[in-house]
Amino acid sequence: MEKLKIGIVGNGGISQFHAESYKAAADRAEIYALCDINYDRALAMAGRLGIPKERVFNDVHEMVKLPELDAVDVCTWNNGHAECSIAALNAGKHVLCEKPMAMNAKQAKAMKEAADRNGKHLQIGFVRRFGNDIEVLKNLYNDYFFGDIYYAKVNYTRRNGCPGGWFSDSSRSGGGPLIDLGVHVIDFSRYLMGNHKPVSVYGATFNMLKNRPDIRKASGGYVSSDAAKSEIYDVEDLATGMIRFDNGSVISIDAAFSLNQREDRGDMEFFGTKGGAKIGSRVELFSSMSGYMTNIDLAFPTSFDFIKSFNAEISHFIDCITVPGTKCIAPAEDGIVLMQILDGLYESARTGHEVILE
Repeated sequence: MEKLKIGIVGNGGISQFHAESYKAAADRAEIYALCDINYDRALAMAGRLGIPKERVFNDVHEMVKLPELDAVDVCTWNNGHAECSIAALNAGKHVLCEKPMAMNAKQAKAMKEAADRNGKHLQIGFVRRFGNDIEVLKNLYNDYFFGDIYYAKVNYTRRNGCPGGWFSDSSRSGGGPLIDLGVHVIDFSRYLMGNHKPVSVYGATFNMLKNRPDIRKASGGYVSSDAAKSEIYDVEDLATGMIRFDNGSVISIDAAFSLNQREDRGDMEFFGTKGGAKIGSRVELFSSMSGYMTNIDLAFPTSFDFIKSFNAEISHFIDCITVPGTKCIAPAEDGIVLMQILDGLYESARTGHEVILE
């Protein structure tokens, strides 16, 4: 089989993980072209990957004119996801687009329409769907360990964790920790619980600590205080909300860049009629046996492996293009639903009222 030729648009931090995963699948795909609005950054990445200058661009519309290009991997700022994806799809290329799918549900729907119109594959970068932990929990769910999961509490909060730059600029990001961090745990939970249709949301956002510009030395290696004082920060630093689904189940979500807590958290809890689970550094299970409440630790590693999950995501993207009948694990339809949830939570936070979803 001839290798797929991939173009990566957006050559910043996250694209480096994608590039390593394509290298891990070098027998099936190759990074053929690069594009970034910062041309020097694209050239630097091209130098590391051995890509000739004539296949390096600073305009996605020019890159997708390459007739031999099979697919485009979109790793731009959030405000570029829709434009770059639609340009690639209209040029007859398959697309993998990083999460969140777009800035809002309207853009996300336009992306799917472009994919359908051109008969091309559009996959969303929900990398947590490819993790070791979700595989374990999905197997348990399918074996009815949980019974019916009716409630989930998910938390992705940092004490001092604003990445800075475009992440805190709403014109480029579309929001703060909710759209950046919350999207991971909301999607993970909805995926595990059966992908039910969300019917209403209630949310609140706060901008109290911002990017902690008065902290002398940033913890966790996120941002220095001098940088924090000079950069744009017009997004929330904390978001909280509840999502109700058509089967009656509920997800409670907290997401924060800056929060006065002891340490960063990234845990999810699921509560079912027969059993429950908590995911942090490992998967913990809770159930009952012979009339006794029991706690269960699995006898093998279950924590989320960042590199392996990206490798699995990229391999699946290649499969969806090259292996007939492959069902996409992270389809555009689910990306649209996630954007509807995020839109609703931000609207609820703005108005102070529950928002009924379509």
